[in-house]
Amino acid sequence: MDAGSMNSSSSLKAQSRCPLQQQFLPRMNSKENLDRFIPNRSAMDMDYAHFMLTEGRKGKENPTANSPSREAYRKQLADTLNMNRTRILAFKNKPPAPVELIPEGQSLHHQAKSAKPRRHIPQSSERTLDAPDLVDDFYLNLLDWGSSNVLAIALGGTVYLWDAADGSTSELVTVDDEDGPVTSVNWAPDGRHIAIGLNNSHVQLWDSASNKQLRTLKGGHRSRVGSMAWNNHILTTGGMDGKIINNDVRIRSHIVETYRGHTQEVCGLKWSASGQQLASGGNDNLIHIWDRSTATSNSATQWLHRLEDHTSAVKALAWCPFQGNLLASGGGGGDKCIKFWNTHTGACLNSIDTGSQVCALLWNKNERELLSSHGFTQNQLTVWKYPSMVKMAELTGHTSRVLYMAQSPDGCTVATAAGDETLRFWNVFGVPEVAAKAAPKANPEPFSHLNRLR
Repeated sequence: MDAGSMNSSSSLKAQSRCPLQQQFLPRMNSKENLDRFIPNRSAMDMDYAHFMLTEGRKGKENPTANSPSREAYRKQLADTLNMNRTRILAFKNKPPAPVELIPEGQSLHHQAKSAKPRRHIPQSSERTLDAPDLVDDFYLNLLDWGSSNVLAIALGGTVYLWDAADGSTSELVTVDDEDGPVTSVNWAPDGRHIAIGLNNSHVQLWDSASNKQLRTLKGGHRSRVGSMAWNNHILTTGGMDGKIINNDVRIRSHIVETYRGHTQEVCGLKWSASGQQLASGGNDNLIHIWDRSTATSNSATQWLHRLEDHTSAVKALAWCPFQGNLLASGGGGGDKCIKFWNTHTGACLNSIDTGSQVCALLWNKNERELLSSHGFTQNQLTVWKYPSMVKMAELTGHTSRVLYMAQSPDGCTVATAAGDETLRFWNVFGVPEVAAKAAPKANPEPFSHLNRLR
């Protein structure tokens, strides 16, 4: 009985597969399935044949009933509907010739105009500069590119500045050995003032235009300040002591809020574009989202979200420029993942295993792309298409982990500094049309006069 039911079911399945099999099987020779005296009825138009035999010749049999305009209309309609055929029976399966609705030249022009060419991403750096004494420390932030197009980098106890407009270089400050080395640098939004975090827990504020120190922020941290982020006149600092402090640089008593949530060093700090949410990452594998509206000066502020999905230190943080509540984060060598978060709900939207330590993240300001820098084994930069997270390019050149990244104000160029003591410039994100029109043509390579950083 089992065999019988199996045979009947198999025959039913075979019958049900017949139409599909015909679509994939090759067409048989006409001599094998057609008699020479019987036409191929599958190629006939029976409706047209019936019309021509019954109604199609009425107009010719009664020509006086049709006016010249009506006859012209009938002829044009017949041409359009392919009714001027003389053969009713068809003996060959010849497909009708395609009708070209758009002239060939116009069609090609239209396709060329509508198809967006794939952007070319150079595989090598445009410029490589020597960066001696660059501290090889994952938890520090020693590179930043200000809004006035000046790049700042800390090498040991010295902070150097490069003006991209004229290619000039200058030394801003060298701190004493007992205070240094420099552990973080961060430009204020005005592109003129810069904050310098030190190993002795102090933070110095400098005016880069006058080359003068304005003040020193003390008393907030007990150990080195490895991360900083500006929010208008508020300078947020993160220390090895796990504390996050909001400093109002306009007033004498500068400490206005304190965030407590990390149990180890705070190595990543980023304010959202709106200035309402702060993302912090630490060596305790945690990310905290803090809401500015709930901050108080009387007590430690409670976090909005505590994100615990990473399994290694979180330094790489980047807010999405086209979606205000989207945050990208990258984990260290024990995690190797890039994760995306909805900071309104705290939900993890996606997670990608990159295969290596994620040191820094930057969004493309003009396209939906993300750039990540990595450590062992390739020490590469990877360009990702968002949200598919398809790799668009992998850029190599550094021989040690790419610890620090900074983006030019126009969003085109990315500077990277690595443990191999080199600073490289990459044309990763192309040249926007607006930036290309505004860019001066006299000096296309702003660092052409530099051979070493110092």
